[in-house]
Amino acid sequence: MKLASFLGSLLVASSLFAGVHHAHWGYMGEEDPTHWGDLDPEYAECKLGGSQSPIDITAENTIKTVGLEPIKFDYKTSAVSVINNGHTVQVNIADGSTIAVDGKVFELKQFHFHSPSENHIDGKAFPLEAHFVHAAKDGSLAVVAVMFKDGKDNPIINKVWKKMPHKTGEKATCKLPAKMINEMLPADKTYYRFDGSLTTPPCSEGVRWFVMKHYSEVSAEEVNEFMETMHHPNNRPIQPTNARKVLQ
Repeated sequence: MKLASFLGSLLVASSLFAGVHHAHWGYMGEEDPTHWGDLDPEYAECKLGGSQSPIDITAENTIKTVGLEPIKFDYKTSAVSVINNGHTVQVNIADGSTIAVDGKVFELKQFHFHSPSENHIDGKAFPLEAHFVHAAKDGSLAVVAVMFKDGKDNPIINKVWKKMPHKTGEKATCKLPAKMINEMLPADKTYYRFDGSLTTPPCSEGVRWFVMKHYSEVSAEEVNEFMETMHHPNNRPIQPTNARKVLQ
């Protein structure tokens, strides 16, 4: 997938900010995920792709792999802004934070949220899922997904929510420091890995997915505030695993 296409659809937070004009899509009615593949020729992969995300990670589709390499996280820059693009709340990150895996360096561009979770584990959905989106210089993409289970208030989520614009198209300054961005990740960074796609149009495939096995916590009040801002769930339904296997 070309990095420019990705930048237009995700990194710059949709056509509201990128100046890119594609068919409108959403999560409700005639623009919901079941119709994405028919809304625009560029979205065809949403219905034709064989390695789509999200998926349900189960005992049946996972393989235990000896020596699955750790992801080398090097998040050292702060957030710069938070955007409500009508599809999610997205926090943009200053250049310089990276992960390294497969002998390749991927720069952290942004993280955003879905409620309920898009990926499932053993058939279970979670109240909130964060996607940390990374891009390599050659256009390769990698997403680290963190699940949030029901629990106490999450002080970092709370800081993001305080800056979160409540109207579509609004953008605000958000100076979340690197230390807090790191603290959003679980201490134990073991993961499930699979090949997948973007979970929003154009649903481009070839994305490396790393779903953390361990969870963070979020309160029901914080989830409700996000849902009230979005006005609806913003999760794409589970997609067929087909011949794919999940490594762990």
